[in-house]
Amino acid sequence: MSADKGTYPRWAWALTGSGHFFTESIALIQSLDAVDLFVSRAADEVLRMYKQDLPKNTRIFKETTASSAPVGRFYEQLYHTLVVSPASSNTVAKAVYGISDTLVTNCFAQAGKCRVHAIVFACDTAPEMITMAPGGEYPVYPRRIDLENTARLKEFDDTTVVESLADLDAAIGARRLLLAERAAPVDG
Repeated sequence: MSADKGTYPRWAWALTGSGHFFTESIALIQSLDAVDLFVSRAADEVLRMYKQDLPKNTRIFKETTASSAPVGRFYEQLYHTLVVSPASSNTVAKAVYGISDTLVTNCFAQAGKCRVHAIVFACDTAPEMITMAPGGEYPVYPRRIDLENTARLKEFDDTTVVESLADLDAAIGARRLLLAERAAPVDG
């Protein structure tokens, strides 16, 4: 694999414009080492609404080009894992149908093409949910198509779809363990 200034494979984390568990996602990013953060235009707006600061050690790539140029980093084998959290219903639908017209959906597509494992925290996972917005908690009722798209995404190769913050934390923990096992020297 290619090295990037001495840092060898990193976490890629893509933020969408969903506010569902947005601040919790930022907290998880802060718990990781070596993260490149891919911020969609909508996520950039939400960062300001939620008044979230990003970790100082995180490299940030914002959606500033039509071709999503930063996704070329996936070809350089710089990432071991892509986390998309939170993943809006729009992002999930585009991923399911192979549409890659935003920075985040391009990250997901290129991760798949480069065999980089993806963990996706889909926002719409139950018929009734409570979500947090800048003004407090609100009930939401995902549409049938949103729930169907989440179910379809679970069928993708090398993709783990999680439905709760606890599941996201567990998936990241499992991935950390797997990566540590792969990096450990083999006794012979």
